[in-house]
Amino acid sequence: MHTLKVIAGGFILLAVCLLIGRLAGGPSAEGVAGAAKVFIPLWLLLAGVNLWIGVTRAGYTVAEEAPIFLVVFALPAAAALLLVWWLSRA
Repeated sequence: MHTLKVIAGGFILLAVCLLIGRLAGGPSAEGVAGAAKVFIPLWLLLAGVNLWIGVTRAGYTVAEEAPIFLVVFALPAAAALLLVWWLSRA
């Protein structure tokens, strides 16, 4: 259940980044695409913090937590990359 909440948090953060990109970049697609590009390293950092908390506080090993980290990071990051690709075609 925690993993789903963290993934949902990633999608919410992506939406916030896209909104900020839209407000800062105006009506062009470059602002939104740039915001999606900024989201990816930010989400990598936050997903890494989630991994660290799982290892240090929840008692999981890195080997147990690494696959969860990959899923937590990959789903919102893939959505952001798909959005960047789609906006670059427009």
